[in-house]
Amino acid sequence: MALLANKIVCITGSSRGIGRACAVESARHGATGLILHYFGDQETEAELQSLKAEIYATTHDNCRVVGVPGDIADSGTSQQIVKAGVEAFGRIDVLVSNARICPFAEFLTMPHATWERTRQVNLDGSFYVVQAVANQMKSQVPQGGSIIGLASISALVGGEFQCHYTPTKAGILSMMQSCAVALGKYNIRCNAILPGTIVTDINKEDLANEKKRGDMIRRTALGRLGAPEDVAGPMVFLASDLAKYVTGAQLLVDGGLFVNLQ
Repeated sequence: MALLANKIVCITGSSRGIGRACAVESARHGATGLILHYFGDQETEAELQSLKAEIYATTHDNCRVVGVPGDIADSGTSQQIVKAGVEAFGRIDVLVSNARICPFAEFLTMPHATWERTRQVNLDGSFYVVQAVANQMKSQVPQGGSIIGLASISALVGGEFQCHYTPTKAGILSMMQSCAVALGKYNIRCNAILPGTIVTDINKEDLANEKKRGDMIRRTALGRLGAPEDVAGPMVFLASDLAKYVTGAQLLVDGGLFVNLQ
């Protein structure tokens, strides 16, 4: 079943990890256009090109891809994302606000620049792109769309080396709840996905500690860490018409980590 047939999907931070998996899964489920934001340095440029090749091979060129480079912390990047998407496809049906960073740091000695940059990318960037895309969704015909904010289990719990990161994830969850109220009258649904421990570049150094990795696996009810593809499926559901009456919701995708207190 092609759950995203003929939809135009925009994903920030798409070149790797969860964003990349969401792009591939969107194409697999019939999206005809992808607006893929990436940072734009040499490394992410190469990743974006390989992602395009993977999507075209998967869909036999039935899905067009537009790449938009830029720092998501710059509000102008979000304007460029919308402009490129509308010029290519005429509309945007789905936004996955995914771009984020998490430079693990000890709280008492954390440079303020680390706090600033983490907030700018994770929270400010999400606000900018959600606002820009929501304005497009309001103005297009037919009106509406689905906005999905990638929050985290860290929106609900604390982490010793994430005192700068967890507030941004809680902010995204709160923003999706408020945007659901603000944008429902325009047929725009807003929901949050809260991944647990998903193995990506963002946490590879942290999980290189074998004891910590083993402890996380033991804490997870399903007995394994998550893969980006584990988040892409729930994203497709929230983006699709199967979730047409779902807004303001939070979907925990953590393999049973949160509930496993003992």
